[in-house]
Amino acid sequence: MSSQNPVLSREEVHRLSEECATMGTRFQSQAQRLLNDQPVLLRFFKSNLSAMSSQTGEVTLYLLAVCVRVFVRSGGRLRRVTTGDVELATRRIGAVAPNLLPADAQFPERLRTLGSRAQPHLLDEALWALFERKERQPGEVDLEPDQALRVFLMLWAAVECLDAAWTPKD
Repeated sequence: MSSQNPVLSREEVHRLSEECATMGTRFQSQAQRLLNDQPVLLRFFKSNLSAMSSQTGEVTLYLLAVCVRVFVRSGGRLRRVTTGDVELATRRIGAVAPNLLPADAQFPERLRTLGSRAQPHLLDEALWALFERKERQPGEVDLEPDQALRVFLMLWAAVECLDAAWTPKD
């Protein structure tokens, strides 16, 4: 699952992620545009949201929009993700995911031992938000571990797909 693309710095990924949070409700219209620009990826996510509560679904789509925005704001060109990209990413992740279970406190550390993750700092942001964050802001959702795992695996697939679709600026 390794990428030919340069790894975005932890600082850049964190800054771009925090910008989304700082925008608050203003991010919603931007998020909708970003997701509509990736119809295959959005369809993949929506097909997996049926097993989740509406709140979990909202969190999932928000995090997906943050991931897309990180790639867009990092410069270069982001093509639309294809069905082939999604199939390849889900097969690759499905092959290693059983070795990472269960969704317990050690899950993030087990995942970080994998050296072949595309954009590991973006995935670390998602891990922090879903598994490691201790203090929640008012209105933030705290997901059950099994739901957080499902959301993370979907985001991991998205990051793999987006990285494959991204051509960084020179």
